Parts: sequence; C-alpha cells; structure tokens
Amino acid sequence: MRNIALIDVNNFYVSCERIFNPKLEGKPVIVLSNNDGCAVARSNEAKALGVKMGQPWFQFKDLAQKHRIIAYSSNYTLYDDMSKRVMNILSTFSPNQEVYSIDECFLDLTGFGNLLESGQNMRETIKKFLGLPVCVGIGATKTLSKLANYIAKKYPKLDGVCNLNDMTPFQQDIWFKRIKVGEIWGVGRRLAPKLNQYGIETVYDLKQASSTTMRNKFSVVMEKIIRELNGISCIDLEEVTPPKKEIVCSRSFGIKITSLTDLEEAVSLYISRASEKLRRQHSYTGSISVFINTSRFSKPKDNYFNVIRIPLPTQSASTIVLTKAAIWGLRKIYRHGYKYQKAGVILSNLVDTEIRQTDLFGLSPISNRYQLMKVVDNINDRMGKGSIWLASQGIKQSWSMRRENVSQNYTTDWDELLCIQ
Repeated sequence: MRNIALIDVNNFYVSCERIFNPKLEGKPVIVLSNNDGCAVARSNEAKALGVKMGQPWFQFKDLAQKHRIIAYSSNYTLYDDMSKRVMNILSTFSPNQEVYSIDECFLDLTGFGNLLESGQNMRETIKKFLGLPVCVGIGATKTLSKLANYIAKKYPKLDGVCNLNDMTPFQQDIWFKRIKVGEIWGVGRRLAPKLNQYGIETVYDLKQASSTTMRNKFSVVMEKIIRELNGISCIDLEEVTPPKKEIVCSRSFGIKITSLTDLEEAVSLYISRASEKLRRQHSYTGSISVFINTSRFSKPKDNYFNVIRIPLPTQSASTIVLTKAAIWGLRKIYRHGYKYQKAGVILSNLVDTEIRQTDLFGLSPISNRYQLMKVVDNINDRMGKGSIWLASQGIKQSWSMRRENVSQNYTTDWDELLCIQ
C-alpha cells in the first residue's frame, strides 16, 4: 500500500504574520486580498466570529471594529519566501515531493517506518525552525491524504496528524460519514449541490457510489475521485511541475485611472513579471494578449472592455521585446474618457527554449537578448526584486494596488529586518 502524505500550513498567511508579531496570537486576524478587497486568510478566532472566506472587507468592517479584528494587507513577498523555506524543509523527509500550492505539498512516504512519528517529526521541525503550525494527513491516495489532512485539522485530539492507512475500512467509514461531500478534493461547493440531488451527502455516500454511473452523469474526474476514495491511485505525484501552457499577469488598480501613460506603466510591469515566469520555466512566447476594462459595476455608457492579440515575428523571452509589443497593442485598444479598473497580459503559444524556431538566418538580435535577461534576473534575485527594471514601468506608480496595512518584508529586505526592543 502506498503512503501519501499531504502537509498543509494552518491559516498560512495569518501564521506568517504571527511569526513576526507574537502579540497576534489568540486574537482574531485576517489577511485581505489585492486592494484590500476580501478575506483570503482567517485565524481560527476570526472564523469563530463568522468571517467567511472571500467575504468583502466592507461587509464586515463593523464586525471587525466591534470585535477588534486585526486586518492585514497581503504581503506576497513574505509569504512566498516562507513557503520556499517550508518546502525546503519538507523535501528532506522524502525524495519524492510535489509542491501543490504555496502552503501545501505531497510527500511519498511508501516504505517508511512509523508514519505517525514521521508526521509529528515534520510538525516539530517546521515549528522549531520557522514557527509555523502544520497538519499532516496520510492516505493510500492523494485524495485520501487530503481528507486525512482535513480530519487532522478539525479534530485536535489527533495532535495534527491523521493516518488513514492505520485504520480499518470500518474505522475509515465512520470518519467519512461525518464529512460533507463538498470537502472532498475536486468536488467543492460547485459540485456538492448536484451530488446532493442524487442523495450523496457525505464522503461515505460518494465512496459507495458506482464509479461508472457517476462518470456518465458527471465526468471522468468524478470516476477518478471515487476510485481514489476506495484506495485505487488514479492521480500521480508530480515531482516535476510541468511548464505552463499560458502565463497570465493581471491586477486591479488601487484607483481608477484614465491616462494612457498610467496604463502603459501597468502593462509594462505585468509584462516584466510574466516574462520572468516565462524564463524561469525556460520558455519563449509566440504571442501576447493585452486587455483593459472598466469596473463591472459601471453604468453601460461608462463600461468598456477590449483585448488585442499580438503575434510575434520571432518567439521571444525578452522583457524589452515583449514590452514594446504589448504597449503597441495597448495603444490600439485604448479609448480616451473611460475610468479603467484593471489591465492584464497573457503570454501564449509557449515553446521550450530547446525547440524555439528562429528567423531564417538565426541571427535575430532578439535571440541575443536572452543572456541579457538572465543577467537582469540574477541581479534581481540577489539584490531584491525591482533592483533593475524598465523605465516604462514608471517610478511612482500611483495606480498600484491598495495595501493600507501591509507588514514588513522581514526575510527578504535588509532595511525591514525585525528589530528586537
């Protein structure tokens, strides 16, 4: 039997904030999304007060004031760095690791000895070196390990580790009868109501369902979920993350903007970030799409959305080349007189660097810029993001997303290191 572990950091964004501000322990804390829009992370205390995931900030401002809920703006630089530290530590526990998200990863522990002891060792190590609380779920498949992790979080008596493989099928079913079907990985809130219509309310109900029948009613994905619930592995561990087929970078602005200059700065910044991701996966892009739009709540006469796709004459990964193409496209779709809320770029037709098609003579100046971009990337990695950037990205960026209560970059900026009084 395989032993797949899912390790998940509890309330990750909130936990990262608490590491560097111990006064937050035991208090209701939330972290807000871009532009301080809605709750994307909640402490257990905030959950107990009724704050829902994804709930807009303006809806519970009064509740926050009444119960002294502490709200932080998202600090993605801090969270990304802490995530890398967590994953580096977990990689020492197994040679087979799949980083699933910023706060979750799968480990293959097949052949290991005492799995409960291994799980507790992971928790203690991460708590000791990083101060972050984690839970560990272990099962015969990835779907079962996700459920085990859910059980470990919900039932404190398990001390943060749940191993379904140590249970008999009867004991597993007792747990599964307690868990709503919407908690299953791959089901969620969208499919749960449809399953309820067929009398499937719990994990146990779905486990007992016919995989062939449910495939015909839903899809092959539902069939795989049922098989995984029954201990048949259908979803492999991805130890190497496959390259993305498309790269999107977009943001809502902190304020509505009207000028073409501000839009050009924003699009230049988004192209820079997208091209960094492009080079990180060793790819080139063959086309760029640029889109802009006003608020969806605007009146019809004030509403505007447009997108343009720009095929490139030669596939490229150069920020300079891609920025020129994107700004050219932006100027084609820009319309004066609208208040723009959002812009974004999409890199598509991606190919690996090894199979990139050059021009007729293979001497395009575009190809010579890859080394330049690597130098820029290396400097930004060593000296900090944004050490070198294109002037077209602007200096002040008054349109940048609103973050009124963002914490310091404690781990990535010398000027923002934690000072102990």
